Amino acid sequence: MKQYLKIDEWSIIEESFDPHTQEISESVFSLGNGYMGGRANFEEKYSGPSLQGSYMAGVYYPDKTRVGWWKNGYPEYFAKVLNSTNWIGIDIEIDGTPLDLAASTVSEFRRVLNMKEGTLSRSFTAALENGKEVKVESIRFVSMTRREIGAIRYSVTPLNFSGTITVNPYLDGDIKNKDSNYDEKFWNAVEKNSFPNGGYLTLKTKKLDFHVTTAMAYDIAVAGEKLEAEAESVLLEKYVGNIVQVPVKECEQVVIYKYTASVTSRNYGLGQLVEAAQSALQSARDAGFVALLTEQAEAWKDKWKESDIIIEGDPSAQQAIRFNIFQLNQTYTGEDDRLNIGPKGFTGEKYGGSTYWDTEAYCVPFYLSTADSSIARNLLIYRYKHLEQAKENARKLGFTKGALYPMVTMNGEECHNEWEITFEEIHRNGAIAYAIYNYVNYTGDKSYLGQYGLEVLVEISRFWEERVHYVPHKDKYVMLGVTGPNEYENNVNNNWYTNRIAAWTMEYTLEALTYLQENEETRYAELVDKLGLLESETDKWQDIIAKIHYPLDEEKGIFLQQDGFLDKQIIPVKELAPEHLPLNQKWSWDRILRSCYIKQADVLQGLYFLNDRYDLETKKRNYDFYEPITVHESSLSPCIHAILACELGYKEKAYEMYLRTSRLDLDNYNNDTEDGCHTTSMAGTWMSIVHGFGGLRVLGGRLVLKPSNPGHWTSYSFKIMFRGSRLKVTVTDQEIIVANETEIPAAITIYDQEYTVGGLGTVTSQDTPAII
Repeated sequence: MKQYLKIDEWSIIEESFDPHTQEISESVFSLGNGYMGGRANFEEKYSGPSLQGSYMAGVYYPDKTRVGWWKNGYPEYFAKVLNSTNWIGIDIEIDGTPLDLAASTVSEFRRVLNMKEGTLSRSFTAALENGKEVKVESIRFVSMTRREIGAIRYSVTPLNFSGTITVNPYLDGDIKNKDSNYDEKFWNAVEKNSFPNGGYLTLKTKKLDFHVTTAMAYDIAVAGEKLEAEAESVLLEKYVGNIVQVPVKECEQVVIYKYTASVTSRNYGLGQLVEAAQSALQSARDAGFVALLTEQAEAWKDKWKESDIIIEGDPSAQQAIRFNIFQLNQTYTGEDDRLNIGPKGFTGEKYGGSTYWDTEAYCVPFYLSTADSSIARNLLIYRYKHLEQAKENARKLGFTKGALYPMVTMNGEECHNEWEITFEEIHRNGAIAYAIYNYVNYTGDKSYLGQYGLEVLVEISRFWEERVHYVPHKDKYVMLGVTGPNEYENNVNNNWYTNRIAAWTMEYTLEALTYLQENEETRYAELVDKLGLLESETDKWQDIIAKIHYPLDEEKGIFLQQDGFLDKQIIPVKELAPEHLPLNQKWSWDRILRSCYIKQADVLQGLYFLNDRYDLETKKRNYDFYEPITVHESSLSPCIHAILACELGYKEKAYEMYLRTSRLDLDNYNNDTEDGCHTTSMAGTWMSIVHGFGGLRVLGGRLVLKPSNPGHWTSYSFKIMFRGSRLKVTVTDQEIIVANETEIPAAITIYDQEYTVGGLGTVTSQDTPAII
């Protein structure tokens, strides 16, 4: 696709209006604050192609699935984060003609996502069908300091007429989800009211009884003077509006300040919703738009202080990484351990907004390094709270013990509606276990094992114990009928990654048991009793670890993705004609399944996770075999390949994969950004710099850095939180500088040289960074 967004290091900028890219822009320019968010829809009416979307975190609906519900163990519904009340609406009408960019001649259009301060602004000139011309300027945000508040400043200036402009600020709850399985609308109206300069609307879901109240208030000024005018109330079943007739003179600016507060029954009792919304709204209105905007800028200043990455000499790469970090900070703040991270965040509806293994595999590292450890800890506690449901999921599939975490979930129940994912993509269990290891290893917080972690590890290990199958004549354990991370293969035997992460989980569980037995004897005894853990079980895990089958090809020196993989015709992607790509849009599913082509890192995912277990030559042989047949049609693929390419010294491949992951949505690489941004893969983009170019690992309780500097960059720097310290790492062609921004000293290793960075101290490595 032709790049239409301007390169700017702190902003995403669109300088012309094109209806064909409107839905892409609605995704890219989205706003959120972890509690709520929405797409970059226009405030005024728009009759062109659009996906209207406003979302409240944790408010979802069990939409009955179209297929598969008759199969034993199959989910009956697919959970969806609901498109909620449209709070941004401000209809403008001039002499009976609505302002609608789809029906107007538009010029001087400009839309800007200010990532430094967390605002979305827009300006344009429109000539309406009746010949009247107006200039419009707007700026809006969802507050990072007052999570229930959204605010808009919207101005209209008549350019060639004097007369009356009709303004209608409204709340619209008569909305639907684009991905509704049966085109059902999910909301019923409960209560509504309209009064001078405002109103409120309460909706409830048709199932699960979530209630959402949104209240609005507004002020109108003409030529800088507050307007006192009668408003005509509009009350429909799921709609509240206030119509105001505003007399104006040519070139006289009309400004509408609209404030909204949205609250849910997740946080308030049903009888408290209206009062809570009105109270938050009044406080925001009293503060005023300018003060709220200042609060927003200060809050984002603090966010960037913790998580910014600076790239010198490559504005495109700089813009891209900041966009990814911005969206991650908008999506999850870690304040509520009932929430998790949907693959699209607040930017769209694909994947239902549910939790996938993306969180544990890709997002946890970002929050470990850019925020207080409690944030990542809450992501793990989310899974701990779902342990009983995970055990029930395993029972539904016929297992007598253990826990199978769902591939897709809101409340711990599996709700995915594709059989090969629901039943077979069980490697997700390993990602849950790995996240526990990752958290403990990074933070040094081993107390987590006794408090929460061991229970999860034991139940996952029990699942693996029952899922493998012993073959006496081979004296091996095998795992049949699985789907690995590469979803372009289904129902295979002995996927290497799945077998490897299963055995590793049992290894780590045994290590955790030993640690607790030696260091927390009382808690160890309590857990063994609570879990009913038997010595025969741990003995069995040891046997599985020793005897599990790993497919490999000794001649090539590679791990085989699964049994029989080399029976396929191996043709590199570069030999495919361009019209065949992307495969998922050009080929039949049958043809894809029979091909050698890989959707995303599979064997290489294991080599990334268990990086210190394999030597460089092993990684190189496997990378050289698998990357050329990988089509990267999962957003989660390029980042893993970028990280390993950095380690292997593959300069151009590392940079190519970084740009692909970082600009995936900005450049619409996969032709699907209109569905929403790939939020969870954005954490992988961060990993590609910090774990890839920065070479960050944690070994033996020390932070290890092995930086490399792409030839395209003059220098780069990133910040990481590590065991109470916040470190700024700067990499140039000549040196590596680590500055401690806290009073807490940090033990680090740069290449093979050990250092201690004292409180507020700086270390400069004499080692020259590798130039890849």
